[in-house]
Amino acid sequence: MSRLILFNKPYGVICQFTPENGHQSLKDFISQPGFYPAGRLDTDSEGLVLLTDDGKLQHQITDPRFKFPKIYWAQVEGIPDETALNSLRCGVQLKDFRTLPAQVSMMDEPSNLWSRIPPVRFRKNIPTSWLSLILREGKNRQVRRMTAAVMYPTLRLVRYAIGKYTVQDIAPGEWRMVNHVHTVL
Repeated sequence: MSRLILFNKPYGVICQFTPENGHQSLKDFISQPGFYPAGRLDTDSEGLVLLTDDGKLQHQITDPRFKFPKIYWAQVEGIPDETALNSLRCGVQLKDFRTLPAQVSMMDEPSNLWSRIPPVRFRKNIPTSWLSLILREGKNRQVRRMTAAVMYPTLRLVRYAIGKYTVQDIAPGEWRMVNHVHTVL
């Protein structure tokens, strides 16, 4: 049986065990030996990072062939119209690739969302809104690049879930260990 750590990565933490450029790293929060992140989350994004002590499971989680759904909550600048939402739903052409279609919907600000430190900088005359995006791929800065491509830049990005695992009831900087039987996430 494999073990998984569900870590709620705070804003500004680098998703590796070696500190870099003055950022905190996973080492500052997780002292369990033999665990490695299964995938990454940008330094300026928050939320769920899975770590495992099983190399096969790590590969399964990160391998695009398995396409585990990842749920992101994105606070964007402005209020996206149907044209922008449909573009995200159909896939967006970025400089280096075309994204797979995403499930996208407008949402209220999550009621269980923690405060970000530092807070997002708001502009008085530009409203913000929240999107729920479900992706089955995870390229570098993909959600941010997708929302920018449809003219609604991401201000705050939280990964809420990977497969069946979520950050529900895990505070930023905290983690929970779970046993994982080798079945689909």
